[in-house]
This record gives sequence, structure tokens and C-alpha cells, in this order.
Amino acid sequence: MAATAADSGIARRRLTDRIMRWLMGAAVAVAVLPLALLLLYVLQKGLPALSFTVLTTTRSVSAGGGFANAIIGSVLILLIAGLIGIPWGILVGVYLAEFATGRLGNAVRFFADVLTGVPTIVTGLVVYGLLVLSTGDFSAWAGGVALGLIMVPIVIRSTEEMLNLVPDALREAALGLGMPKWKVVVRIVLPTAMAGIVTGALLAIARASGETAPVLVTTLGSNFLVTTLDRPIMSLPLYIYKNAAQFSPKARELAWAACLVLIAFILLLNLLARLIGRRANV
Repeated sequence: MAATAADSGIARRRLTDRIMRWLMGAAVAVAVLPLALLLLYVLQKGLPALSFTVLTTTRSVSAGGGFANAIIGSVLILLIAGLIGIPWGILVGVYLAEFATGRLGNAVRFFADVLTGVPTIVTGLVVYGLLVLSTGDFSAWAGGVALGLIMVPIVIRSTEEMLNLVPDALREAALGLGMPKWKVVVRIVLPTAMAGIVTGALLAIARASGETAPVLVTTLGSNFLVTTLDRPIMSLPLYIYKNAAQFSPKARELAWAACLVLIAFILLLNLLARLIGRRANV
């Protein structure tokens, strides 16, 4: 009788385990299916219009189209954003993880969380008021500052979390050898967490690269190839937005091709971040 009850309990647990595994698999499928369908749809729409000429030339839609100006503009804006957002975010993250105490640290952490939830159009309008109106012109600088502000809270939180994962034993050993606090952070803590910090920075760049509203109100866009930073400049999200609103079938085809390029760039950054994270865990 006891053996029968034990066998019945084991069978019930195995059945429950199988059901839960199937439910988790179904949940994963439900989460992945929309992304897969989105990628397939963008490939179907964008791949026929994608060519080497489209990627390397800047021509009007009537002349066949090309968005090299948008690609170069996105690179320039993201470089400015990275130079602003990544160092600033890392420094604040180091402060929160290593030096913040009491109410000041909690206040900084609270405002970083608030910035994460602020709509990006609000950030763009703030930069528009501070830079565009004061200088009298739209520019790549203004767009880079707007995207940099969007990146800052993401880099702050990821840096803080990565530094909190560094074992306290490493800090205590270095302090016990007589090293000052700042040297412990610079020579031991930061190198240990560097892979995770780089991963967070890449994810922040991927997050900012797809923003349209901030660059719309700060860079305006340009149909020409612009390499100076004090003039209106085109970017991929802005190019997609403007072409998708046109009635020309060719313009919409180019918008889909630009969508494919932008998604490929974001996927590449995410894969690179995952690769760095995996190597850090080995």
C-alpha cells in the first residue's frame, strides 16, 4: 500500500512537471512569435528595395533613392550621444555603487529611475529649448545631446548593477593592503565589471539608435550628405518617418529598406552585448 502511494505521488509529480514545461514552452513561443513575424515582414518588405547603391548613395526618390546620408548621420549622432551618455552614466553608476551613502545617494538613484521613464519626446523638447533655440539652428550636436540624455539612466543602472556584483572580498583585500578607495575602484572593481559595463553601454546605444521623436525636434533632417555637426542632419529613424508618410510607392519601399538596416544594426549590437556577457561569465 505504501509503495503504491509513493508510486502515485511520483507519477503525479512527473505529470505536473511535464505540464509546466509545456506551459513554459508555450509562453516562450507566444513571446518570440511576434518578434519572428515582425522580422519576417520587414525582410519581405525591405529586402527587395535594398541594394549597394541604396546604401552608398544619396539621391532623391525620383532618381532611384539612396540613404547613405541617413546612415552617416545616425553614426555621427550616436557618436556624440555615446561620448556624452556613456562616460557620464558610468561615473554616476560608480558613485552610486561605491561612494553614495545616505539621502544623496538615494536621491540620485531615484532621479535616475525617473529619467528612465521620461518620454523621449520630452527630452527632445528640453534639448530643443536649450540648444536649438539658443543657437538658432537644428544640428547634429542637439540630436546627440538628446540621445545622450536618453542613454544616461540606462548606463547608470547597468553600471551600478554590474559593480554590485563584484565580490566585496576583492575590495576588502585591496583596502587591507593599504590601497586608497579610488585606486581600488579604478584598478580592481572597474576592470572586474568592465564586460558588464560595456554590455550595458551597447544596449543603451541600441535603445537610442531607434528614437525618432528626439531627433525630429533637434536635427530636423536633410536631403543632402552632411558631415558637419552644426547643421541639420538626417538619421535612419527620421528618414523612415519622413518616407513612410509620403504617397510615393518608391519612398515607402526605401523606408522599408531603411527599417531593415536599422533593425539589423540593433540586432548586431544586442548580439555583441550577449557575446561580451557570455565571455565575461566563462
